[in-house]
Amino acid sequence: MNQLRCFLIFSSLFFVLSTSFGQLKLIAENASLQLISKQFAFTEGPAVDRFGNLFFTDQPNDKIWKFDTAGKLSIFLATTKRSNGLYFDKKGNLITCADEQNQLISINPKGKIKVLVNDLKGLHFNGPNDLWISPNGGIYFTDPFYPRDYWTQKMPQIKGECVYYLGKNKSTAVLVSDYLLKPNGIIGTPDGKFLYVADIKDNKTYRFKIAADGSLAIPTLFVNKGSDGLTIDEQGNIYLTGDGVSIYNPKGELIEHIEVPENWTANVTFGGKHNQTLFITASKAVYTLQMNVKGVPF
Repeated sequence: MNQLRCFLIFSSLFFVLSTSFGQLKLIAENASLQLISKQFAFTEGPAVDRFGNLFFTDQPNDKIWKFDTAGKLSIFLATTKRSNGLYFDKKGNLITCADEQNQLISINPKGKIKVLVNDLKGLHFNGPNDLWISPNGGIYFTDPFYPRDYWTQKMPQIKGECVYYLGKNKSTAVLVSDYLLKPNGIIGTPDGKFLYVADIKDNKTYRFKIAADGSLAIPTLFVNKGSDGLTIDEQGNIYLTGDGVSIYNPKGELIEHIEVPENWTANVTFGGKHNQTLFITASKAVYTLQMNVKGVPF
């Protein structure tokens, strides 16, 4: 018992010292960016299923690709209603922000599409962009306005660019925040208590406290940096994109920066067999980077 107690005390002390004086190294030793492919128009929306397989969008070409844990790259769906951000629900359906008609849709494992949200009280959304599904099944999504050349209607029907929430088994989304100028990247904590949303126009990222009914409190500033996409690791570090990948600890302190050799880094997520592969979608390419930390459980 005394030996076990000493071990636990030593382990706790080691963790505290490691995080206080430079923190545990996030990137695996001798790891470097590995290119999966560079054959796309613009990659976005990386999401991982419960097996660790990566799915991502080539948004201008209206395709969703799959990169499995064996290293095989293939097209999952060739017509996606212009899907952008992706996230898997607990049933294995791929939930996507589809801005062909500004909808939220569900794609089952066989590729069958079901529309979850079509509009807001009869008005078209600006263009659902990114999403996160909370542990209780509720869906948060951002709705910035980025005009598309395939739209017939060029002006938004909804005033403001906001964050919305779709409760589990609901068909109507509700506005939960109009605080940001142009919300984009979004991710929540695995306990469902906090939501991070990037304001890409104001170059800031905020943290919201999530109430039991899914509503959001007034946010607090997390970092003075915006982002296109967000993810989180098992230690609670938040990953921001744009100029490469910038990693901040839960206190909002920059602890790592990953250089990516592309004009723009759009999004990032964890996956792979052991959930320790960082997948990065950047311009026309997709990269991997092996990490010492894991993403949150699938």
